[in-house]
Amino acid sequence: MLSSNDPERSGDNEVVLQGPWLVAMDGGRARRDEREGSEALRRVTRYERFVKPVMDRAVGTVLLLAVRALLGRSVIFKQRRVGRGGRVFTMYKFRTMHPDRRMARLRVAPERRLTHKHPQDPRLTALGRFLRKWSLDELPQLWNVARGDMSLIGPRPELVDIVDRYESWQHERHAVKPGLTGLWQVLARGDGPMHENTHLDLAYVRQVRFTTDCKILLHTIPALLGRRTGF
Repeated sequence: MLSSNDPERSGDNEVVLQGPWLVAMDGGRARRDEREGSEALRRVTRYERFVKPVMDRAVGTVLLLAVRALLGRSVIFKQRRVGRGGRVFTMYKFRTMHPDRRMARLRVAPERRLTHKHPQDPRLTALGRFLRKWSLDELPQLWNVARGDMSLIGPRPELVDIVDRYESWQHERHAVKPGLTGLWQVLARGDGPMHENTHLDLAYVRQVRFTTDCKILLHTIPALLGRRTGF
């Protein structure tokens, strides 16, 4: 079981052993034959198998180049997240906090995740607060999409230590690639921690369709412009 994000203890090709995967995976490490077996049980559509991966990489690459041209070289924050089949990968974000935040003596809430998601977190930079509000800090994940680690649409990738504490039924969300946006962003943006809205992820996993992806994509921008904060 992975209990930390220490690079010396875990690599990009590792799979979270906490489980078992039940619907998503049968067993600990997700081998190729296991993934293919689970896909057969889920009745994977031709869109999900052939069209969606090509569209993800093509659109992700184009958007990534556009963002790079507009913003130039930026400070990137790397974080280990859990993807499809429990595989751990490196996710990229724009850095929104002071680089020396762990050394600074700042007043934060006892529960780190409550402070981390608060718009007045003292560790945030002025630019970082703006990026967080409009979810612009997530744009470097277009590189993850282009690499094939993520999809444009899907459940958001969760931290390794959070997944280690999942209940068995929650692992079903790892039957598909994590996404840049998804039902959680559209329907529950900023309303509670991501792992407390797993039911939205499972609703998507059980109906991956081209029309569903288009609807989520079209509703993402109105969700960003709405009253919900994104923190």
